[in-house]
Amino acid sequence: MIVRSYKSCCVLLLLIFSFSVSYAQDFKKDYRHAKNLFEQGQYSEAMSAFKPLTVYDQQNPFPAYSSYYYALSAQRLGYSSVAKDMMLQIKKLYPTWDQLNEVNYWLVKIYFDLGEYFQGMFIASQIKDQSFYSGLTDLKRVYLAKINDSETLKMILEDYPQEKEAARALVLLLGKQPYHLQETELMEKLIQKFSLPREQLVSVEVPRPILKESYRIALVMPFLASTLDPSPVKKKNQFVLDLYDGMKMATDSLSKQGIKLELLAYDNERNLQVTRKVLGNEELKTADVIVGPLFTEESVPVQEFSLKNQISLVVNPVSTSSDSNANPFSFLYQPSLQTLGIRSAEWVAKNVTRKNCIVYYGENAKDSVMASNFIIKARELGVTIVYVERVQKDYSATILSTLASATEYDEWKNPTQFKLKKDSIGSIYVATDNELIYSKVINSVETRRDSIIVVGQEGWLQDTSVDYAKFERTHVTLAAPNFQAVTNPAYLAFRKKYIGKHGNLPPEYASVGYEFIMMMGQILAQHGSNFIQTMPEGFAVPGTLGNGFVWKQSHSNGRVSFITFKNGRLSVMVAD
Repeated sequence: MIVRSYKSCCVLLLLIFSFSVSYAQDFKKDYRHAKNLFEQGQYSEAMSAFKPLTVYDQQNPFPAYSSYYYALSAQRLGYSSVAKDMMLQIKKLYPTWDQLNEVNYWLVKIYFDLGEYFQGMFIASQIKDQSFYSGLTDLKRVYLAKINDSETLKMILEDYPQEKEAARALVLLLGKQPYHLQETELMEKLIQKFSLPREQLVSVEVPRPILKESYRIALVMPFLASTLDPSPVKKKNQFVLDLYDGMKMATDSLSKQGIKLELLAYDNERNLQVTRKVLGNEELKTADVIVGPLFTEESVPVQEFSLKNQISLVVNPVSTSSDSNANPFSFLYQPSLQTLGIRSAEWVAKNVTRKNCIVYYGENAKDSVMASNFIIKARELGVTIVYVERVQKDYSATILSTLASATEYDEWKNPTQFKLKKDSIGSIYVATDNELIYSKVINSVETRRDSIIVVGQEGWLQDTSVDYAKFERTHVTLAAPNFQAVTNPAYLAFRKKYIGKHGNLPPEYASVGYEFIMMMGQILAQHGSNFIQTMPEGFAVPGTLGNGFVWKQSHSNGRVSFITFKNGRLSVMVAD
């Protein structure tokens, strides 16, 4: 009985062993069958055959390869999400597999197929085997060229600044835009940095300037002619009349240089209906440039007229903001609010040693725009913004509380230390023309008597209630795009001519009007009536009375001077 039982056990063990061997052989057979289906292009059947082989088993030597070909089969069938999930599972389960470069390569393509470009670029950066570089370059070139959003490509270049194919795709995309909308400065930098073939990537030809013997500049402004009288008293629209006087003087100066301009003055009476009536004048369609209106309420129909007739438009030569972003023929003579904030941050980063900064701004939208752009750029350049406050009208006393609350005094009761420690910050940026705000900042800094530099706006000089001596004592520096040095020979000549004609010193807006028309005359003479289409990014117009104009892709002035008081006189610190 015992012998018979022993023989039965041996037979049973032999059967189990034989079954195990045959089953192990089935893994190999099943894998070959699935692989043959894949190679024959029967991807749906291959997925079904590979599926059971992807499960881990001690007897199965093929789970990684089966998972890989399962994912490739799904990818060939267009099931990109299924393929992505399986490839990611391979990376997680088999982190030391010697085929991970292939897995990453296909993941790059799958992510690109799904439009997940940043993930694709990240996976591509993980492949260090140079034998894959050529294939990766081809993938990037094909897929990045499909991106039709320049901001996406710019962000990829920020993450991967040495990525040539992203640069190529961005130049190719920008090169298809109308010339006047092209970011020519950026394109040129990328072409030079990566040695890109300009003729293959930039498809839009540079338009030729339309040059004329004489140019017409239409002024749609509130002259309020019906209310004017010959009395010497100041008129309620005096700044408009001063602008016009300066403009007329500039046309006379330009004519002596061989540049002929004709000013067409239209009185819109600061009235929307009158403005619409002015736009019905056929003569206005012959203008090369329209200046005005000066107030937002009347700007919409003028914007529409400019766009319809493709006439260059300066909405307001004394404004730093415009609601005309949708009109490619519109531009600002002044730096934009964004530019003022950015340039101020650049000045602080370059010129202030202590990199801690406080920011104050007022309640209106303009102040917010300047402040936010300053903060973003300052942080980017390594400046630490330690405190930001939006100062409300009834709570400006918080400035004094923050800056001038003394904690220690000397024997004469003069403050020697403050809640905010002396010399703990390097600068204060004040993004407002509100006298209530900046005067408290200046007074607080004067009380502290430390090394803080206050950076503000040129409009502060209009306020005669603040003693200019305080500006010098507190190291105030002003962003001043309209600064004109009174010792400038050209200014002295302009002043002499103005006094001879009007019998008084030229008011501020007269010199602004003069400088504006002098700038427009030079631009029209060099780049024609279609100058917005022909003037390249970064083109600089030298100033006559001031520091000039630099054409930005944003259709505004990129040049901002910074001024300060030295020995009781304003002087330019830098003009970029």
